[in-house]
Amino acid sequence: MKSPLLLAAPAALFALAACNSKPPEVVDTNPDPMAAELANRAPVELPPAISADKSMRCQPGNILLYVTFFNENKLVYVRTEKGGAINRLTAETAGDPFTAPGGWKLTGTPNSATISVPGKGDFTCKG
Repeated sequence: MKSPLLLAAPAALFALAACNSKPPEVVDTNPDPMAAELANRAPVELPPAISADKSMRCQPGNILLYVTFFNENKLVYVRTEKGGAINRLTAETAGDPFTAPGGWKLTGTPNSATISVPGKGDFTCKG
């Protein structure tokens, strides 16, 4: 003997499944107010990675300069003291001398460079 409830359950499930055959609509109740602005923004260029961070012994005077070289060979930072102020030297294209206002100039590589420091002169440095 079959229970009438056992027969009614599949019929009820079949009826419910037929009621809503389309997928549910997702409504964003918290839209991003800057979505349009962010979509139209220019792509972000990441800063170059550090390729070498050197303490360079320089002559004449046997002084130390702290030089950070970056990938793309268009940017170096020079410090005259450890943890001192950064002097940002740039080059137009890779291979050009790095320069900054005031008379800063650096040519060379992390292993060997010539550096002009304003008020102190020109130095030949080894990394």
